[in-house]
Amino acid sequence: MVNYYETLKVSPKASNSEIKSAYRRLARKLHPDKNDGSETTARSFAAIAEAYEIIGNPKERAVYDNRLLHAQYNGAANGDSVFSSSNAHARRWRQMVYEHRYNEIIDRMIADERREAMALQKIIFPTVGLFISTLAVAMFKPQIFANSAAIGKILLISLFVAGVIHLFGRIREGMERFTYNDAALHESILDENEPVIKPYSRFAAGSLLVGGVVASFAIGVVIGQYFEFVSIVSPAMFSNSLKLEFVFYPPIFVLLVDLMHSFASRVEG
Repeated sequence: MVNYYETLKVSPKASNSEIKSAYRRLARKLHPDKNDGSETTARSFAAIAEAYEIIGNPKERAVYDNRLLHAQYNGAANGDSVFSSSNAHARRWRQMVYEHRYNEIIDRMIADERREAMALQKIIFPTVGLFISTLAVAMFKPQIFANSAAIGKILLISLFVAGVIHLFGRIREGMERFTYNDAALHESILDENEPVIKPYSRFAAGSLLVGGVVASFAIGVVIGQYFEFVSIVSPAMFSNSLKLEFVFYPPIFVLLVDLMHSFASRVEG
């Protein structure tokens, strides 16, 4: 059975980023266009591309690792070493080793899925929070800033700045992790031979984000027409018309919600 880890010259315990880096390094070195179309190099390049297609995908890698483990286990059992002995203690030892390595595969797969889920939550929670807060602000038209004392205004401005920085950081992180740049997708021949592992187009994700904010605001304005009584009941807190200070509140809301979510995640962990 072909050992894809040996093909890419990485450890079976290598992380996904280490595997990707190893593939890129070898791809640049072995690409046929950089080796005068050498047949030997072309075969080597095809081999590393095949290896990366399998172990570069977490789910495919878990299946492959299980097959590789079976092959190594059966090979050891049929060999001539003490490890391959038919002695009951040797058999138990082999079984323990097999179970340990199998558990390592499962644990790594679970850890990879958990990291992926956490990374996805880091962009989903702020995005949903931005949509909901934009909708709520357009509906109720709070005017906390205008009616706050100097210290309150300073606090709101500070939270707004922190919220904007935090929100843009989350969006940038999500874009880098989950989206690919349409314009740069075919910048090089090497990129054409590498599987696209990012699921979304950067343009599509950006359009969804902007469209979601605009739609949330528009819906909030429409629904807000039925909540005008709020400004009558509490005119110090809510206005009957849209004002510029409304841009303050969505980033602040996103910051607070995300901080609570991060705290809850750490407590659960």
